[in-house]
Amino acid sequence: MHLPTLVCVVFHLSAVIQSAAVEQDTGVVSVSIGDNVTLRCSYDSQVLMHFSWYRQTLGFRPELLSSVYKHDEPSKVFHWLEENPRFSVRREEGKNHLHISDVQLSDSASYFCGGSHSNMLDFGEGIFLSVREKVEHEDIVQGPVSETVPQGGSVTLNCTVLTRTCDGEHNVYWFRRGSRHGILHTHGDQCERISVPGSPSHSCSYHLQRTNLRASDAGTYYCAVASCGEILFGSGSELLVPDDQTAQMRTLVWLSIIRTGILLLCLTVCLLVYFTNG
Repeated sequence: MHLPTLVCVVFHLSAVIQSAAVEQDTGVVSVSIGDNVTLRCSYDSQVLMHFSWYRQTLGFRPELLSSVYKHDEPSKVFHWLEENPRFSVRREEGKNHLHISDVQLSDSASYFCGGSHSNMLDFGEGIFLSVREKVEHEDIVQGPVSETVPQGGSVTLNCTVLTRTCDGEHNVYWFRRGSRHGILHTHGDQCERISVPGSPSHSCSYHLQRTNLRASDAGTYYCAVASCGEILFGSGSELLVPDDQTAQMRTLVWLSIIRTGILLLCLTVCLLVYFTNG
């Protein structure tokens, strides 16, 4: 094979592999015992041939829940699903969703959607399914919902625990979705007691302060509260940190718009003077 042809083939294969991305729900989804939940997974490539779902419970190895071939009959069911009928896979073109009915505490875990092609296996970022009892012990309120901060600035994220019937100690953890650094910060039982209308008098507030922000600090931050034998998650706070290039580009765009407006205004005035004198 000639070198130019080989380069073209390698480039084509590289493009094909990069286009075979798997996308799935990410972050944390909280449900109660007995609920039904669907974990979505999609792909936009015709290259993927096998599709799978893995579950990883904290402290254990990943477990294969489902594996199907693209051209399998829709009625074909992976043996693990046959033994666990609460789990099912909903397949259609471009989609491979995992449905869990009558959710149980033991279903709390991280779930990963995968797709394989050319002897390579691609995974989504994963989603953590948090299952708690129907009885509401505590509520978690996170704020702000979204905040835009310039580079070099700072922000304080809040996590409020509205305690109801459980008086145990709190351990609060902060992490960012997609971050490889794991837990960013940990609070012991250092509760800042606050008064929230309609909430118990011993509600607690915890804070995460980030300073000298960079574009790489952007993302969705979650607080997780370990208390009363379970872990509860906040709904997340989205932090936006525009990079300098984006800010410069916006400035240039606005300058260009202003300049164009001034030129049009001058042209209009010149035309009016011309026709008036004529």
